[in-house]
Amino acid sequence: MSTTPISELNDRARDVFRLVVENYLGTGQPVGSRTISKIAALSLSPASIRNVMQDLEELGLLAAPHTSAGRMPTETGLRLFVDGMMQAAQPSIEERRAIEAGISTVGEGGGPIEEALSAATVALSGLSACAGIVMVPKREPLLRQFGFVPLNAAQALAVLVGQDGSVENRVIELPQGVTMSMLTEAANFMSARFAGLTLGQAGEVLRRELEAEQSALQGAARELVERGIAIWSRDADDRAVLIVRGQANLIDDGTVADLERVRQLLEQLEGKQEIARLLESALAGSATKIFIGSENKLFSLSGSSVIAAPYRGGDGQVVGVVGVIGPTRLNYARVIPMVDFTAQTLSRLMR
Repeated sequence: MSTTPISELNDRARDVFRLVVENYLGTGQPVGSRTISKIAALSLSPASIRNVMQDLEELGLLAAPHTSAGRMPTETGLRLFVDGMMQAAQPSIEERRAIEAGISTVGEGGGPIEEALSAATVALSGLSACAGIVMVPKREPLLRQFGFVPLNAAQALAVLVGQDGSVENRVIELPQGVTMSMLTEAANFMSARFAGLTLGQAGEVLRRELEAEQSALQGAARELVERGIAIWSRDADDRAVLIVRGQANLIDDGTVADLERVRQLLEQLEGKQEIARLLESALAGSATKIFIGSENKLFSLSGSSVIAAPYRGGDGQVVGVVGVIGPTRLNYARVIPMVDFTAQTLSRLMR
């Protein structure tokens, strides 16, 4: 169903619709005509309001969960409200200070950028009462040293040491006929040939040398090097570069009657790869993106919303995304500017 343009709603319909949505987002409960009629500025009787709400329901903007219940906005209605009617409220001084405090403390301490990103998600999660998420910039460390430690006749532990002191271990299957001397030969070759390069660069150098038959390695030792580079490169590509904090915020008094939805959402948060792919769509833009419920297949079952904003590195290029995941009834007017401010704060830290 396409979204009804705001211009097609008369003043009365717009006022009623706005009040229903704002009340619903504030309470999480369907809104009745009597509640709306008590707002003096509207000057409409409950009967008139019911008629307007019925019209809005026929347009697909409102829905009644039960026959005798009030109305609540549909996902289509929420999209119309967010895009065309919402009055965003800028973060308060206290909220801005809370976001800046955690991030700047890490930044001034010279700690890993992941610590600042984690602090950003914790602050954002606490202020929004949602789960905070941040996509970590993909960084390829420069390589320093390689090693192979035999585990048994068929497997070895491949050890990679980066120039930043990081150490990564992977179990690889050994080619037929590999001896201890071949393990040493392959490790020495890789350390000498690939030191100072990224994994991507090392793989490209190895490919060129093998194609030109210029590599000093032959047979099983050559295959061992190929397997070592391949497993590290594949793992780097597949690794979820996502930090999620504050999942407990998704379980509150309002979710007791909707535990199945919460369970599905928590399961989706475990699949960080899928969420990372969703957030990658925000990398291409310069503005905050909002995904409401089934607008994205990942959250179609749990009925959740995602608000995500890109942040930039020292060169001004977008390097990651920060945001929140919460129920579709979250306070968009408050949370959207909060996410945007967090992204701006991270961008300043990266400079």
